[in-house]
Amino acid sequence: MTAIAFLIGVLVLVIGLAVSIALHEVGHLLPAKLFGVRVGQYMIGFGPTLWSKRVGETEYGFKLLPLGGFISMAGMYPPAPEGEEPTRRRSRFFATMVQDARDANAETLVAADDRVFYKLPVWKRVVVMLGGPVMNLLLAFVLSAVAVSGIGIATTTTTVASVSQCVIPASEDRTDCTSADPVAPAAAAGIQPGDVVVSVDGRAVSTFAEAAAIIQDAPGQALPVVIERDGATQTVTVTPERTDRAVTDAQGQPVRDAAGAIEYESVGFAGLRAQQALVPQPIWVGPEATIQQVGAVAQIMTQLPVRIYDTAADLVTGQPRDPNGPLSVVGAGRLAGEYAAVDAPILARVQSIIGLLAALNIALFVFNLIPLLPLDGGHVVVALWDGLKRWIARLRGKVARPVDATRLVPVTFVVVVLLIGMGGVLFLADVFNPVQLL
Repeated sequence: MTAIAFLIGVLVLVIGLAVSIALHEVGHLLPAKLFGVRVGQYMIGFGPTLWSKRVGETEYGFKLLPLGGFISMAGMYPPAPEGEEPTRRRSRFFATMVQDARDANAETLVAADDRVFYKLPVWKRVVVMLGGPVMNLLLAFVLSAVAVSGIGIATTTTTVASVSQCVIPASEDRTDCTSADPVAPAAAAGIQPGDVVVSVDGRAVSTFAEAAAIIQDAPGQALPVVIERDGATQTVTVTPERTDRAVTDAQGQPVRDAAGAIEYESVGFAGLRAQQALVPQPIWVGPEATIQQVGAVAQIMTQLPVRIYDTAADLVTGQPRDPNGPLSVVGAGRLAGEYAAVDAPILARVQSIIGLLAALNIALFVFNLIPLLPLDGGHVVVALWDGLKRWIARLRGKVARPVDATRLVPVTFVVVVLLIGMGGVLFLADVFNPVQLL
């Protein structure tokens, strides 16, 4: 059953990612058609076409390699200047690439047809190119809202899940009780699984964290604890034992000293473990979390070369990878499978996978805004540069030619090669040194 659950998780992730890509391209398609641009193709994937159907002037379909998608707009670039020699001041290899791009663009042009992308006003071109990333951002908002408000966040409740039978210091590497271990205070007080903690030391508690904080601050003190059992309340006395626990940082990771040893602190211990439940959050929590994630992913993108290098180094040395580092599709699929196979309620697993899909859409949004061709952000920069060039020409009483982005094909080629290289590193790392979920 675990293997089946893993495969189901991977399948859900693949389908969700395909839908995200499809909607990204819809984000380009709709404003392009709204502004009157002829769209020849709407395709999901690359390579040979598996299936397609023409509706009006647009061919819709799927291609063999599900690694992205595209729409083919008429006149993405202006016609090449007549008589220009593409080989001038360029290597023959890059000159051939530029000419091939111009030839492909020329095939989309029809004489006396103004329904071309490059003739749109600058703001319309920007809207068309930002439509895809914005669609991913909107999808991330929706998925986050479903995950945290529709389903909920796993939260510890005031209901007791289990009661420890003895006190074992955290610094001792064992879980079984011995005759030398003192009886856990909660067990000695008669607290049972299923009891609901109402108050501790006269202070009402609404979360288990509040109860735990009072207990940890009162080692050796007799605390009255009001519990609810079978609809009736009763008061028991719990005297927390003094024990040690690992000091943790803001991310919940153990703090280590200069020698690498885990640091411990002395706290009160009662021996209670709380039940967890999915608690729906207010509707604004999802969007807030999405905005915070956008900032975090943007920071990762600014450090992408360094992150890729670190990932490659971890792959070679076998060191554990940064759980907040970049992933390939393989890594994301693996995480989805592990989320689906983990020993948890089904609804909690669904919540985790939806959250992962939201994170992937945030990554697609931020990544596509990088101002380099062939990414959407690169096309936005070209459109803005074209508008600035024309504005300066008008001030000088002249008419500027449209910016010919085919000249940037060599830069695009270099970017694509780098992206393929980084993707290859992440792919190998996700296969041979994957991020550990637990």
